[in-house]
Amino acid sequence: MLKMDDDVLLSYCVVGCSFLGFQLLFSAISPSISAKFCSTYRKLSHGKQCEWDSRSVSNIHALIVGSFCLYILAFDDAVNSDPIWGDPFQVKLNVGITCGYLVYDLLLLARFWKVMKDPYIVCHHIAVLYAYGYVLNRGVLPYFANFRLISELSTPFVNQRWFFVVTEMPRSSWAVLLNGFAMAVSFFMVRIAVIPSYYSQVFATFGTEGYIKLGLGPQVAWIVSCVVLDILNVFWMYKIICGFYKVVKAKPGEKPRRNHAD
Repeated sequence: MLKMDDDVLLSYCVVGCSFLGFQLLFSAISPSISAKFCSTYRKLSHGKQCEWDSRSVSNIHALIVGSFCLYILAFDDAVNSDPIWGDPFQVKLNVGITCGYLVYDLLLLARFWKVMKDPYIVCHHIAVLYAYGYVLNRGVLPYFANFRLISELSTPFVNQRWFFVVTEMPRSSWAVLLNGFAMAVSFFMVRIAVIPSYYSQVFATFGTEGYIKLGLGPQVAWIVSCVVLDILNVFWMYKIICGFYKVVKAKPGEKPRRNHAD
């Protein structure tokens, strides 16, 4: 069985490998495949090509960690039976993948800030890294850490909206409208509708031996990061609803205004 120090080292090795893997996808694999199979990509400016590659990598990350998250929620009995101190091994792998992605994405945003600037995404990433640092270092709160990753399942629909814009797909087309509807529904289901259930489980741990054992640092990181993330999720849900309403009500030929946050 791994010692605690070895366990932490393994977690950060996963973070490092995740960072390098996503960087490779962005720098080499996505540009090569996109240029070969999509004529629109070749016509984009360098900045837009970078955002295209960024969103392609984002989709891959979302599918990996979202699927792994559902598997853990369904089959990891140790985590589900003890949400604060259950065996965090599989959760730490999933969190490590996400942390590597978040570091890669923060550096990418810093490098291409003029094209992809989004202060809300920066706040989101920092809040997640702050909380997940305790998961990687101490292995605490595995159930709650993993549960937050279910939100990634809405990401591909958000990114697809951007791809439809840059490929100039008519926003009145069924593909765009269906994706917009799927985006709104999936975002609501995995980020908003789960809020009452999530916080009911959080409140149920207050005062328990496991919660007290956490100490003040993890308690603050857990609660503060959750509140920040859910405020952002409610804000983004509002933007999605407004955007979908504008698409449905827009006049034919009218083009929407969008930025990296959309």
